[in-house]
Amino acid sequence: GNKIIYETEAKGLNPGLIVLLVVLGLLLIFLVGNYVLYSYAQKTLPPRKKKPVSKKKMKRERLKQGVSAPGE
Repeated sequence: GNKIIYETEAKGLNPGLIVLLVVLGLLLIFLVGNYVLYSYAQKTLPPRKKKPVSKKKMKRERLKQGVSAPGE
């Protein structure tokens, strides 16, 4: 597949098109990299909250920590 790319470049592509392709390529790499990192983190790290915590429990936890619950 590389030969085709070199041939088209040798013919002379529109400079704007080349820039666009480069930018799109970088963007794609960035997005894919982010997705891979995100999915990897989801696999390795335990989920933040498995089940919703009740408000009473949250208040109790805050009182234990010595932090007043908001709205009180």
